[in-house]
Amino acid sequence: MLHIEALHKAYGKVAALQGVDLDIAPGEIVSLLGPNGAGKTTIVSIIAGLRRADSGVVEVDGLNALSRSSRVRRCIGLAPQDLGIYPVVSVRRNLRLFGELAGLHGSLLRSRIDDVAETLDITDLLDRQAGSLSGGQKRRLHTAIALLHRPKLLLLDEATTGADVETRGHILDLVRSLATDGSAVLYSTHYLNEVETLGGTAVILDRGRVIARDGVTELIAAHAVPVVEFTFEGGVPDHIEYDGASTQGRQPMIDGDRIRVPTHDPARTIAAVVPQITTGRLTSLEIVRPSLESVYLALTGRRYDEADREGAREGHDVSAS
Repeated sequence: MLHIEALHKAYGKVAALQGVDLDIAPGEIVSLLGPNGAGKTTIVSIIAGLRRADSGVVEVDGLNALSRSSRVRRCIGLAPQDLGIYPVVSVRRNLRLFGELAGLHGSLLRSRIDDVAETLDITDLLDRQAGSLSGGQKRRLHTAIALLHRPKLLLLDEATTGADVETRGHILDLVRSLATDGSAVLYSTHYLNEVETLGGTAVILDRGRVIARDGVTELIAAHAVPVVEFTFEGGVPDHIEYDGASTQGRQPMIDGDRIRVPTHDPARTIAAVVPQITTGRLTSLEIVRPSLESVYLALTGRRYDEADREGAREGHDVSAS
């Protein structure tokens, strides 16, 4: 349903995408995971025809999305990160307006409005003014708009940003249901726990490149081992031997005042390291258990939240992804 090959995009000197390859089959959920600035929104925007690629191939249902974007849009449902609703009219009127833009009319449009309203639990809100809704309710309406025409490819970009727990649950349930019905779903997020909840296929982006793609369980099994993170005051001591530090060829990773030690036996590593600390002051010790967090750490040498803050400081997610 979606085929992307060697996709490149730069904003001035900032390389947002650097040769991205991606395929999604009908009925497949692909979670596009990466910190701020990784390139997630740029990919979604190019597929939807909202941005131009510098080079590469993008095909949706066999159509060239880079040159035939008007036809491709009929196949796509898009819920971008920023809310796109009309606050001064009712929820029902919002759905009707966007449904008509998608070519729906009459009884078919009324039926689709009822269906998406029930799916996202906004039936009781249909006659409310959209601007009076809570943040989570607005997010559900925003998502419902993308579903009215039952797209073959659904693009959800940071779909749960600012959403409450209930709304987040509704959206994740919806993603699973759509895939079961045969839609291809590209779910862009920087929330690791959502990807683990959805399961399916995870694609990890970092600095505009795909650094891993596989099932969530397979990624964790292939790349993640427990990591013991030691943080010191005044720098990492250079006289310590990190027992059990080399796990399947993985070596300790030093990052400023921290050292991260991959090991299958965290207790043994801690017991061996702590008595050796005769200089410097150990300020914290943390065990990072196998998860997508530790997959990212193993692949990049950085904690995921550190990369997220780095991207936010550089402003990539706002202007370049």
